[in-house]
Amino acid sequence: MTNLVVAAVVWVISHLGISSTKLRPALVARLGEWGYICIYSLIAVAAFAYLIWSYSCLGVSEYLWNPTLVLRWVALLLMPIALIFVVGSLVTANPTIVGQSGKLAGIGSGSGMIRITRHPFQWGVVMWAAAHVLAKGDVGSLVFFGAFGSVSLLGTVLMDRKKSAQLGADWTSFSNVTSNIPFAAIIKGRNRFCLDELWLPISIGLSAYALLLWWGHKFISGVAIL
Repeated sequence: MTNLVVAAVVWVISHLGISSTKLRPALVARLGEWGYICIYSLIAVAAFAYLIWSYSCLGVSEYLWNPTLVLRWVALLLMPIALIFVVGSLVTANPTIVGQSGKLAGIGSGSGMIRITRHPFQWGVVMWAAAHVLAKGDVGSLVFFGAFGSVSLLGTVLMDRKKSAQLGADWTSFSNVTSNIPFAAIIKGRNRFCLDELWLPISIGLSAYALLLWWGHKFISGVAIL
């Protein structure tokens, strides 16, 4: 368990402690933008590998709650939504994605999943992490999946601050018609829900979910869902 906790801390610090602090501009000034991205990517991959290895070596840990059939069904229903959010972040112009900040001026109020949240990838990871924690119920899973979920959840707030400082008025205009919390801007009337703009992420997300249900999850983790 000690290895897993250390790995989780390393994962959190390697993300939030570098990309969202004053260390990032200092490294960019010294290494250049792409030099920073390369170094940061190597650190992230190493931290990811350490976290995966630590969790795979853990075995059975103490249960915090009984992983009931109800919780399993909650996880099964939450996962397709998580996948749709993740896919939606990749198939829509999104200024929070690396390299797409220059598209901000032409994005307006966004489209597709961006109307729901300006951080669909991060919220997809949060839902993925929550689903697995609920379904498993043990300490090890809480630490492992919680590390991913906490980085993504806190990352939405820190990313907003960073983008606001970098992009100024353009980001302010964009953030005024979108929201961090899913559906908040739509509920408040600052944006609108357009189902016809979501057919691609829904189609790909549900297809990916079906693949995971029947084969992919066992291939990746060694544990079958069905």
